[in-house]
Amino acid sequence: MVLLVAVLAFTDGFRWARELERKKLALLALAAALITVNWGVFIYGVNSGHVVETSLGYFINPLVTVALAVLVIGERLRRAQWAAVAIAAVAVVVLTVAYGRPPFIALTLAFSFGFYGLVKKQVGIGGTQSVAIETAFLFTPALLCVIWFAGSGEGTFAHEGAGHALLMAGGGIVTAIPLMLFGTAAVRIPLTTIGLLQYLAPIMQFGIGVGIRGEEMPTARWIGFGLVWVAVIVFTADSVRARARLAPARALAAKQ
Repeated sequence: MVLLVAVLAFTDGFRWARELERKKLALLALAAALITVNWGVFIYGVNSGHVVETSLGYFINPLVTVALAVLVIGERLRRAQWAAVAIAAVAVVVLTVAYGRPPFIALTLAFSFGFYGLVKKQVGIGGTQSVAIETAFLFTPALLCVIWFAGSGEGTFAHEGAGHALLMAGGGIVTAIPLMLFGTAAVRIPLTTIGLLQYLAPIMQFGIGVGIRGEEMPTARWIGFGLVWVAVIVFTADSVRARARLAPARALAAKQ
């Protein structure tokens, strides 16, 4: 909250807040609830040794975003994009069998952030402003949680040294900056494009889970992740071809 207030003070100021309609405030409150679920499940997944499953959630998330763009906003998909979504659905089934249960962490992350992006698209205000309002909704509950943990002896913020406290505070900054940029992008470019760009994060998360944290990857999981990656490749290749076909028309329009 401190970071966002500082950014707004040096950029857009706060006059815009007076003009917000109740509908937009309600949507931002919903966005705050969705991102709370997403953050909470992600933190649980990382701290309980499920980094690979969290990466799966963010691999699936762009396809959920694409599906929501079609079902709710009315954006159209090409055949290859439908094929990518179908392959990802098969991958979820394979991974459910591999885990012996539905990948609840992955599915919760995928759908909570997918709906978060959809809500942000509907609100249609700047990234920094929207994240600031969401954080304002969450500030009091979060502060009460910190106080409760400190009082119960389970809090670590003030009891594990300055380095630990700085890392936790820094976590807020490295969370806020991507959300500000995401909020800015959500109102400027199609959700299908956002979905494509979101594949970068889970690739890094998967590498951390397997290469650094040493999480197990049985054959069945490799098959499931392989199907997800096939879906990613199909979707990406189709997007690249579509942009290449549109490039001459855009260049002509620019000259005119």
